[in-house]
Amino acid sequence: MERIVYVGLDVHADTIAVATAEEGRDGEIRFHGVIENTGDSVLRLTKRLVGGGIRPVFCYEAGPCGYGLHRLLTKLGFDCAVVSPAMIPRRSGDRIKTDRRDAEMLARLWRAGELTPIWTPDEAQEAMRDLIRTRKQALEALKIAKQQLLSFLLRHGLRYDRPTYWTKIHWRWINELRKFRYPHQQLAFEELKRAIRQIEERISTLGLAIEDAVKDWRFARLVDALRALRGVNTTIAATLAAEIGDISRFSNPRQLMAWLGLVPSEHSSGSTIRRGRITRTGNALARTMMVEASWSYRHPAREQHPHLKRSLHLPQEIKDIAWKA
Repeated sequence: MERIVYVGLDVHADTIAVATAEEGRDGEIRFHGVIENTGDSVLRLTKRLVGGGIRPVFCYEAGPCGYGLHRLLTKLGFDCAVVSPAMIPRRSGDRIKTDRRDAEMLARLWRAGELTPIWTPDEAQEAMRDLIRTRKQALEALKIAKQQLLSFLLRHGLRYDRPTYWTKIHWRWINELRKFRYPHQQLAFEELKRAIRQIEERISTLGLAIEDAVKDWRFARLVDALRALRGVNTTIAATLAAEIGDISRFSNPRQLMAWLGLVPSEHSSGSTIRRGRITRTGNALARTMMVEASWSYRHPAREQHPHLKRSLHLPQEIKDIAWKA
């Protein structure tokens, strides 16, 4: 008879701590030591664990090491779950953290069914995520670069007297400034402006790359359909498809909204029911894109030319759903 052994892996860039938990509530929890984080070492580990009717099932925390280990173990024919770190139960009084304790904790909780596996993307989807997240990082860098330029001007008593920033008129005002006493201050000012332009060019390049990559992507039809919604351009639609993945894994809209963290938080006790702001759990980037798109719905319902142009070729059923929204 086949016997399941639950394997907890504490994964780092160079090493993996390994612990196992036998079936049953009182099954033995055993630490197997630390191995190198290489394909050969993982292969030797699986050969050591298999035998005598034992079937190991693996789990490890999602983190900076990505999904390479998951794909390797899956390719070798083993069950492997990547679990959400935010959903791992932790004892409030536990103040000792080591690789061994983490691996043993994962094995024990995996056996008890208290870990929440996440959906793992394939390589093509991860590549799209990398592209989209790189653009997001560039947007954050642009925000910082603009703030640095404004702070530089404020230190020198230069204030823009209109409420809107980074318009053509604002840029004209910036480009006409020649009020710095020392040449190296003018050089610093020009470098700050140059940094903004370079980041804007990078964002434009990444945006075009996303448009091009979507064409041959397996979620291309989904992206095309999402663009029928007001406020949803190609970048937002591609971000939602890349971050959410296979939307059919959610049995109803409430599950999807809970995964996105767009449901109200609740703190109820007895007859008292208290609901607060949204939970903000789950995928922050997808949630941000949905909130950004929703700003378009502040305005009266109308289909403007850009919206009509990108949804002209879509089936009437999709356009009707978009209009209903």
